[in-house]
Amino acid sequence: MSAKTIGSGHAFHSPVTLEARQARLELSADAVVIHKNGIEFRSPTPFNPWTEMTVALKLPRGGRLQCAGVVVACSGNRHAGYHVSMVLLNLSRQAQAQLTTMAYSELGAG
Repeated sequence: MSAKTIGSGHAFHSPVTLEARQARLELSADAVVIHKNGIEFRSPTPFNPWTEMTVALKLPRGGRLQCAGVVVACSGNRHAGYHVSMVLLNLSRQAQAQLTTMAYSELGAG
């Protein structure tokens, strides 16, 4: 996967919310990289691979994309933070289309 950060000057300023049974993170949009199948983000806390999470993305034109995902990789340390990669699962066609559009815009890594 190629990586591209979300520009902070874009209309996508709302935070991204990630929830797992043991954690809830609110990330700024510039801390998240969007791919057509998932997301990558930096976290102050580590997540075990295969941790299931709920992701709420606030869309640039209003609305919200709520979906489930699973952590597929987490690397880093407590001093520098952790780089977390998630795959999003069971997306509806409409949600997949929105995510793909975001991934290939300046919001993603497309």
